[in-house]
Amino acid sequence: MVEMTYMTKFFIAFICLKGLIESYLDNRNKMHILKNRKEVPAKFSDQITLEDHQKAADYSVTKIKAAQLFNLIGYGVLLAWTLGGGLDYLNTHVKTLGLSQLWTGVVFFLAFSFINSIITMPETLYKTFVIEEKFGFNKTTAKTFITDMIKGLALGLIIGVPILAGILWIMDALGEYWWAYAWAFLSVVQLLLMWIYPTFIAPLFNKFSALEDGEVKDKILELLKRTGFESNGLFVMDASKRSGHGNAYFTGFGKNKRIVFFDTLIDTLEPSEVEAVLAHELGHFKRKHVLKLMIKAFLFSFLGLFILGQLMKADWFFNGHGVSSNETYMALILFTMVSGIYTFFITPISAWTSRKYEFEADEFAANNSDAADLISALVKMYKDNASTLTPDPAYSAFYHSHPPALIRVNFLEKFLKK
Repeated sequence: MVEMTYMTKFFIAFICLKGLIESYLDNRNKMHILKNRKEVPAKFSDQITLEDHQKAADYSVTKIKAAQLFNLIGYGVLLAWTLGGGLDYLNTHVKTLGLSQLWTGVVFFLAFSFINSIITMPETLYKTFVIEEKFGFNKTTAKTFITDMIKGLALGLIIGVPILAGILWIMDALGEYWWAYAWAFLSVVQLLLMWIYPTFIAPLFNKFSALEDGEVKDKILELLKRTGFESNGLFVMDASKRSGHGNAYFTGFGKNKRIVFFDTLIDTLEPSEVEAVLAHELGHFKRKHVLKLMIKAFLFSFLGLFILGQLMKADWFFNGHGVSSNETYMALILFTMVSGIYTFFITPISAWTSRKYEFEADEFAANNSDAADLISALVKMYKDNASTLTPDPAYSAFYHSHPPALIRVNFLEKFLKK
């Protein structure tokens, strides 16, 4: 039985508060979407049919209901691992293997990850083969799903185990300021992974083909030239073998940047609309959003490791979260598990910053392509991805990284060419 220390009560209070806020916002969003289900917003009535609008509403509500259920299960799993004694129980059994401290930690992490993946598997299966299938988005076969899972496991072992072993060694061997060395190590590793991802990792899961010659490529090359952007190639990804959703993104950094379009996007949009979507993505680079987000990630990583460096010395941190042992690997996994409970409340700040970046990227796109093309492309993407046009304002302000459709289109209309 876990002793109810002040930290334990604090932990439970934060879990309850987080759960209540999530539930309140989810229900607000669900009711707002259903309230506006019967009529397409006037701004989009010429481009979105009532049938498509209702499909998006039903898709959104279905995802909300599923998320509420699995969030509740997730809280139960978290409490089972912590206050329920799950971490201690697993640790006791791993220690019987008689391994060194370092490899005990590695095996502990692997066992924990394996058990957790089994626990979360129903959620992944339900989202992919029930929700996405029901609304016509799923293209993933059982074979593809299993193959992806095996590749992900192999990649995790090949890349993840050495990184984990490195961190645990630093924690044990480099003294009081290990967190500074760990931060430097992780930063280098993250930059290296960003560099190799486009060439070596992404192709393990998808096929990337060079963008074919034609009007789309010509428009893109012209856009890149006039904005002074250099990339390591234009590629089309076979996203349609897994999903009907469309998107475009940049990957890599430095001279190893790649521009990637989902084949579903290329098939849906007109060449001028593809150009406008790419102009928006270019806007993120030109406005230094990618660099700012990288710096932010490194700063938060530094702060998190520093805090962990202090907490792992405190018995109340372990005992307050239901853990009786204080090994370095236990501190790392416990901190990873519970930190999200305490940092959840800064979500609106991150969301606001992200939406600000989206407006800036839209402005860049409007000034370097045609705002009308970006508007029409966005509306098509809202339709094809069944994205709701009527999210609850409070929910959107708390969570959404992108502005709601109506606000975003109104913003872009200011840049329409006369």
